[in-house]
Amino acid sequence: MSKLLKNTILAFGLSAIATAAHAGEVFDRVKQKGEVVNAVVNDYPPFAYINDKNQLDGFDIDVAKAFAEKLGVKLKLETPGWETIISGRWAGRWDVAITSSTPTEERAKVVNFPVNYYSVPAVLVVNKDEQAIRSAADLTGKKVGVGTGSSYEAYVNKSFTIPGQAAIAFPFGAVQSVPNDETVNFQNLALGAGVRLDAIVASLGTAQGQIDATGKLKLAGEPLFAEPNAVVTDKGDPEWDAEVKRVITELKDDGTLERISQKWFKVDITRYAF
Repeated sequence: MSKLLKNTILAFGLSAIATAAHAGEVFDRVKQKGEVVNAVVNDYPPFAYINDKNQLDGFDIDVAKAFAEKLGVKLKLETPGWETIISGRWAGRWDVAITSSTPTEERAKVVNFPVNYYSVPAVLVVNKDEQAIRSAADLTGKKVGVGTGSSYEAYVNKSFTIPGQAAIAFPFGAVQSVPNDETVNFQNLALGAGVRLDAIVASLGTAQGQIDATGKLKLAGEPLFAEPNAVVTDKGDPEWDAEVKRVITELKDDGTLERISQKWFKVDITRYAF
């Protein structure tokens, strides 16, 4: 055997060992620690927010708790911020992000989306006294509130696509996008039609909660699009991705996701995600 061939085989073997060592790293860490760390935003009611007991609460929090229980480990919650979560390169700080994330082609370049767990319509919200805005076609030149870095911000900026789905219509001209904390957006819209905002694009679940809570808002027109929301993982561990998908699918099959959805929304928003 030539020296060159020996070196080639050795290099291949070392590469295979390195790859095997990397595969399953997150899965192994979770099993060894007996704990899964979930990264979540804390300003997205009713999906995740700080309740009146100063505790994280919401649909995503309940799903994360069920996920950890099904895995047989403890749950630890971290709130690093949306942009940090979706930027990838977590460096082992978190294991998973069950935090209402829409998979897009751009995001998929830096993080993985191993499984969808719910799908909910995006809607247009206006002040109850608003008369000029009846649908998305009336948004041209308006100030539209959106969650910072959200798919709704991309929609208003006409840069939003959903992989594997038909192109989304943008029936409006130039719009003044106003990215902010969603709770702040709804507070501003409740001040009056056009006072600080003319409209908001948000999920139906979040919008309906704010409409019911304030009594000062309403929906305008038909839903804009339906977006899947997926669990997020960092790049590099296919074994962990497979386990995440398995656990979430079991939670769907045994009715856990439906029960959590009914608790928060009175409907099953997980029904069409699988």
